[in-house]
Amino acid sequence: MTRRIGRRLVLAGAFAATLTATALTSAAFAPAAHAAETRMGVVVKIGGIPWFNAMEAGIRQRAKELGVNAFMVGPTSADPALQVRAVEDLIAQRVDVIGVVPNDAEVLEPVLQRARDAGIKVITHESPKQKNADWNFELASVEGFGDAYGKMLADRLGGKGKYAVFVGSLTVPLHNAWADAAIAYIKQNHPEMELVGERYGVAENVDESRRTALDLMRAHPDLKGFLAFGSQGPIGAARAVNERRKGGEVAVLGPFSPGQGRRLVHDDVLTGGFMWNPMEAGKVFVTLGDMLAKGQEIEDGMEIPGLGKVNPDFAERNIIVDQLVELNKDTVDELAELGL
Repeated sequence: MTRRIGRRLVLAGAFAATLTATALTSAAFAPAAHAAETRMGVVVKIGGIPWFNAMEAGIRQRAKELGVNAFMVGPTSADPALQVRAVEDLIAQRVDVIGVVPNDAEVLEPVLQRARDAGIKVITHESPKQKNADWNFELASVEGFGDAYGKMLADRLGGKGKYAVFVGSLTVPLHNAWADAAIAYIKQNHPEMELVGERYGVAENVDESRRTALDLMRAHPDLKGFLAFGSQGPIGAARAVNERRKGGEVAVLGPFSPGQGRRLVHDDVLTGGFMWNPMEAGKVFVTLGDMLAKGQEIEDGMEIPGLGKVNPDFAERNIIVDQLVELNKDTVDELAELGL
């Protein structure tokens, strides 16, 4: 269960009810004499969904191991303005490190610069072209992830047929980069496959994903597949496929929480996909945050827990590794039992 940070976020008017925060201990902002050496807040896309619940579990675990005072802040909707307000609050709290999984990279640029101007280290995830961050890390490369999905969908469709693409929003950099890579792979290798529309920014909301999938299946009775980049997109699309009784006929692929999607997988309405472990991403946030707060430099070839041996892109400030885990009937139950 998540717990609110000690000082509630102060928002004006209707804004006040739209952001919730989570803390690892009731002493998250205790007096300095009792504070941990490093204090870190991680702002995610949206709180209360399985993917980010798993990330929070990783933050908790690694923070305990390192003796770091770290916590997660989860907005109640995928609104970039809420992330900006959360970062502003963390700046006011004078934390040592701020982590962010951005909904809109550009919207966050000014507030991340203010954080750095205040001497706060900034780490992002799922935002490989993020400006004003000390480092961004990824557990899957854009090309590796996108190509894997493009190939899997093509295999499922026999290289023919119409498909649709969902992303968390049209401003989430990594989701759209994956979509670009998957679409490019399909165009190059399977020209008989046809993309319906461009892409739909609904995949961080299960109800919007379901409604959009239902609308698309009504408009295109011959639609054969969904690629959904965003943890709620595959769930919503699979529920729509189930409602239309098209399990096995329409493929649904994407990264999702195994615990949330396991029944849909076994019911043959959620085909599967690839993911990385969000719990491990939470641990990496804390590991990198503690390193940067203590002045440790990231070096080429160094071993970093959770990432392994790294070869950073110092120009773009990216640390990218490939740690893909396949989601299917054979793996989903074991992954769900891990709390994912």
